[in-house]
Amino acid sequence: MAEAHCQNWYAVYVCSRHEKKVHRLFLENGLTSFLPLLETLKQWKDRKKKVQEPLFRGYVFVRIDMRKEHLKVLDTEGVVKFVGVGKTPSVIGEKDIEWLRMLVREPDHIGRTVAAIPSGQKVRVLAGPFKDLEGTVVKHGREARVVVFFDTIMQGVEISIFPELLLPVG
Repeated sequence: MAEAHCQNWYAVYVCSRHEKKVHRLFLENGLTSFLPLLETLKQWKDRKKKVQEPLFRGYVFVRIDMRKEHLKVLDTEGVVKFVGVGKTPSVIGEKDIEWLRMLVREPDHIGRTVAAIPSGQKVRVLAGPFKDLEGTVVKHGREARVVVFFDTIMQGVEISIFPELLLPVG
């Protein structure tokens, strides 16, 4: 087994609608995996049902020693590739993974996912469940929406927060 200090988090791009399967296969193969899920209410013609959907469609996070375990990841059914710049997989910081864990623990504050940073002020959250989280503000009436953007996977999440809990940075 790889030593923990050699391991980093990576985002893996997976086939459409294979996030849960890939996450399960990673766990079955002894890998540390994280799939941020949100419970949503789906409406069909004849019924409604609560379902768990990925926060980021097409992405699963895995913590591995890249030198020793990258082939194990790529050989997993449903995995397309590592997410990164060119052929170099991007390391996801432990802090980013913790923020994602915090975001899925506070689902009532999460809005839609966004693909790019909107223009606006960069801020740090001063208190509450998102304390020390940094992002970009988008104003919507009386409340502020903070977009937390993860450079390594080029994805963001929009959350609701009271403007008085925000401190401008940079």
